[in-house]
Amino acid sequence: MVVERFLGPKHVEDTTSKSLKNSLLQMLAKYGLSMGRLRGQRYDGASNTRGEFNGLQKLIRDENPYAFYVHCFAHQLQLVIVSVTSSCSSFDDFFNYVSLIVTSASSSCKRKNKLIAKHREEILERLESGEIFSGKHQKTNLVRTGETRWGSHLTTLARIESMWNSVVKVLSMVHEDERNTSRAGGLVRKMESFSFVLNMKFMLKVLRITNELSLLLRRKDQNIVQAFSLLIDVRTRLVTLRNEGWQPLLDEVISFCNDKKIPVPNMDETIPRWGRSRLDGNLITQEYHYCVDTFLAALDAIMTEMDHRFNEVSSELLVSFACLDPRNSFAKFDIEKIARLTEIYDQDFTDIERSNIRDQLETFVIHMRRVYLFKDCPDFGSLAIKMVKRERDIAFPLVFRLVKLALLLPVATASVERAFSAMNIIKTDLRNRMNDEWLNSLILCYIEKEIFEALMEMKSRRHFKLARIGP
Repeated sequence: MVVERFLGPKHVEDTTSKSLKNSLLQMLAKYGLSMGRLRGQRYDGASNTRGEFNGLQKLIRDENPYAFYVHCFAHQLQLVIVSVTSSCSSFDDFFNYVSLIVTSASSSCKRKNKLIAKHREEILERLESGEIFSGKHQKTNLVRTGETRWGSHLTTLARIESMWNSVVKVLSMVHEDERNTSRAGGLVRKMESFSFVLNMKFMLKVLRITNELSLLLRRKDQNIVQAFSLLIDVRTRLVTLRNEGWQPLLDEVISFCNDKKIPVPNMDETIPRWGRSRLDGNLITQEYHYCVDTFLAALDAIMTEMDHRFNEVSSELLVSFACLDPRNSFAKFDIEKIARLTEIYDQDFTDIERSNIRDQLETFVIHMRRVYLFKDCPDFGSLAIKMVKRERDIAFPLVFRLVKLALLLPVATASVERAFSAMNIIKTDLRNRMNDEWLNSLILCYIEKEIFEALMEMKSRRHFKLARIGP
């Protein structure tokens, strides 16, 4: 069973790769861990950590070639979806307008008292029903989007879609209530356009397809085989959307526009290409603009970027581990590819063990497929636990060692991201002078809540017993 514990933040003088390496070595030495036993590295996309020539991962691999580096899958997925804004200018404009809509609608909450004085009955009714966005933690509150936090984009677009009438109404009231010229009126007109609705529906479709993968990649118990399989599944869904999804999407957009009384353009009408003048003479039909220059261009960019950023997935190491996938009675089992892992990790296997691995793998897969208890293992984690419980780690020690190596190879930095979020929660403006030791203690208690709560419960029980036997 993989147990991941937070050891506390480490203060560094600067963020150069050499300084980060020295800090890492000091932390390993503090806990009695050897650099030679390191088998996996994971960082985000910063050049000082993932750099191929002078990054932290390269400096460590120069000393230990078995400390394989895997760029955080969740972070790479976010960067893949971000590429859609650069592939099509209309999407860049679309997300800028979405940000303005959220800002304008949210700002109405600050002027809520003034609005209530003017539209008291209507506003109170909408506040009670949750249609107007009040309260930080309400599910009807519009979420401000983050540049690479695409889960927030999905939430925001989904709420704009579900509360369309209320959003338009709030923007209209903001426009009427403003003494000076307001953007809110223009935002209403922008929302009630065919292009805005199509971009919204398309991005909702793409974000929902990738959201399942994004959520799973941020889990603590994620492993290399699950990530590899999920990436293939998501790409397959995107290919299907590209080949068969245009007409269903168009029908859904037209239906939504008709319901909201938004005019639908004539798809045979000719218009200039995006960003071009009619004087250039480069005219295309409305359907060509929305289907080819928007829909297909965005999906092609996403899939191209996915192939580029996840090129590590096609490497020999990850493919070989994927062949150990226990699902469907080890359907992907390949003895030669799995045996190749003992050569990649040659320091962890002797010459005799490398000679015996094929025979042990063949016996292992026959045994696993025959014994009913091992037929429903969904991942490496459950396989490792069952092998230990049934003492199969003793019967197949070489295979179990490969399973442990697969579990040690990290694919996501979800726990690290949570630690950074915890720092922002704990070190507020009112606590900006706390020293490193106090900050470390607070963060440790916050992140390792389960351990801390168990200790507090034990302490409470001890006090209770003392009270019972006391005077």
